[in-house]
Amino acid sequence: MFEYIGYNSIENLKRILKSESFKNIFLITGRKSFANTKIKELIYNSLEDVEFFRFYDFTPNPKIEDIEKGLSLFQSDNYDVIIAVGGGSVIDMGKCISIFSTNKGTSESLVLKENPIMKKGVPLIRIPTTSGSGSEATHFAVVYIKNNKYSLAEPNFMQPEYVIVDPQFSYDLPKRITAYSGMDALTQAIESFWNINSTPESKNYSEKAIKLVMENLLDSVVNPDKKSRLNMAVAANYAGKAINLTKTTACHAISYPITSYFNVPHGHAVALSLPPMIDYNSNVNKDDVLDSRGVKFVKESMKELISIIGASNALKAKGVVSQLMKNIDLETKLGELGIKTDEDIDVIIKNGFNPERVKNNPRKIDENQLRMILEEIR
Repeated sequence: MFEYIGYNSIENLKRILKSESFKNIFLITGRKSFANTKIKELIYNSLEDVEFFRFYDFTPNPKIEDIEKGLSLFQSDNYDVIIAVGGGSVIDMGKCISIFSTNKGTSESLVLKENPIMKKGVPLIRIPTTSGSGSEATHFAVVYIKNNKYSLAEPNFMQPEYVIVDPQFSYDLPKRITAYSGMDALTQAIESFWNINSTPESKNYSEKAIKLVMENLLDSVVNPDKKSRLNMAVAANYAGKAINLTKTTACHAISYPITSYFNVPHGHAVALSLPPMIDYNSNVNKDDVLDSRGVKFVKESMKELISIIGASNALKAKGVVSQLMKNIDLETKLGELGIKTDEDIDVIIKNGFNPERVKNNPRKIDENQLRMILEEIR
């Protein structure tokens, strides 16, 4: 992997294109987040010596129909590299088009694992413009099929090849997007830390990410400067590297219907259940522990996590995270986001039990427990 992180790291894009002899570029970007910004100017300057086509006609949280539209455009010409410049949805779009273009089967059959991924995709250069998803560092992509969230994942063929993380690309982000992107990074790092698949390596990435977010997110939202922007970009990358090793847990499973049915942005949706989940997982016992390393290990990990967050116990850690959300003007209650009725809660419960992610949580969760967590943040 070729990874470039820091201010003006975008200057490496020209070098990559030249060294790899990439001449015909399929450029994937956001729509408004790219137009009339410094990002556009910097990217177009880097592409002045090559041919390129820009694809941006898709919605956030990539739907299979949008991906197939992009794939059709990609296959209409002889493109030799994809450059994805944007947030998690844009980079995930790049991953999907890359891998679908070289493997047999329909897009849906590959997502649903009816056809296996057998080879690497077209080369993909990942350039994040938000400090949150960490998608540039992972081997999976989010795909929505009829309001249901799926992961396209393949550790052998979807690992990052070229990554450029330039903090100046986050300068034009609105405060609210900066806020929920940062909470996405924090939630990913915390979920990876308590994950049953955690390792010393993943915990090292998680700890670094958590500390950087706790120290810099507020400044990056209310009083951004070069230091806070850089530290948040690095934090998101670390969080991405952490979940690349462990995947995510219950907060992400709960979040997907909150996003797909109630249009709450992903980073905000995952953070809503984070405070109560800190308390819930801290109370693990021998009857509901899912981590094979046992109750003692989980409790010690949770104590360590709580200390990293900057608190002395689970309840205080829960309060620290809730207060951080309030300080950056993110709602902490479902009702504040229009999710108020019993029927709304039922929708989340019905669609919030992704077996793969719930089983990664250190403490077992059943429907009644999930309902209690949702009622607490209702």
